Amino acid sequence: MTTHRTKVLIIGGGPAGYTAGIYAARANLQPILVQGMQPGGQLMITTEVENYPGFAQAVQGPDLMEQMRQQAEHVGTTLVYDVITSVDFTQRPFVAKADSGDEFVADTVIIATGAQARWLGVAGEQEFQGAGVSACATCDGFFFRGKEVAVIGGGNTALEEALYLTHHASKVTLIHRRDAFRGEKILHDRVFANPKIEVLWNHKVDRVLGKGGAADGGFDLNNPKQVTGLALSDTVTGEGRELPLDGVFVAIGHDPATAIFKGHVEMDDEGYVITAPDSTRTNVPGVFAAGDVKDKVFRQAVTAAGMGCMAALEAERFLGGH
Repeated sequence: MTTHRTKVLIIGGGPAGYTAGIYAARANLQPILVQGMQPGGQLMITTEVENYPGFAQAVQGPDLMEQMRQQAEHVGTTLVYDVITSVDFTQRPFVAKADSGDEFVADTVIIATGAQARWLGVAGEQEFQGAGVSACATCDGFFFRGKEVAVIGGGNTALEEALYLTHHASKVTLIHRRDAFRGEKILHDRVFANPKIEVLWNHKVDRVLGKGGAADGGFDLNNPKQVTGLALSDTVTGEGRELPLDGVFVAIGHDPATAIFKGHVEMDDEGYVITAPDSTRTNVPGVFAAGDVKDKVFRQAVTAAGMGCMAALEAERFLGGH
């Protein structure tokens, strides 16, 4: 077991974590960043990113994260390939223990562990991620201009995604396994009033259909993977049907990666870390939270990076005052 000591411990290696590392390192705070299970975060499972500032041409999600990782390391962030399994925020310096057995002792902590989209868990879904299957309309809707897409879900997220996609797609089919939406009535009204949206009640997805890849005899440059539709079944009658589509947006919620922080920092009912207004400060002085771990509204790489910057600056000010 090795004990690592640092002024700033960053837990999580996505846009928020790497940006926090860049700012903390440039402030000469010698941060340590523990990258977690999925270094790079959710962008590692995306393909083209067109909405991150500074890239005139679309950049691949993994390439963008590799650039951030290299930048953080280049300016002086120590990157550790490990997973934090427990924390003690009862007194400073704070202590975090890792899966390897190593211990991290830190004057401040930035939580940047992100969130994961919930998936349906049906055949074809994972295979066609980035080839027509997405969990972020704001990220990927642009690629479906003039095409027909489906949104899966019945809560506020699904309704908002469906409405957003009408700016790009020619038709949006909103598929819900029940006969009534959850969420806010104002969104229901907007959905029902939009001529581009068709609601398909009492249906569930059995399989994502597509061509190319394993579903069509293996990868072929001339036959790239692409969603072609959904296999559905009626939740009342059990009757099956196929719906031809160009894209599928799964909108059944996100889960913040905050299990190890439960009982250590204040969270809401969904497990998102609560921070002070216009700040990344948690209820524990010296502990900050940035990115999708605290943001259930925007969930964008650029907003996560901005919060990573905020967290590093706030950590620097905290250390200056102590």
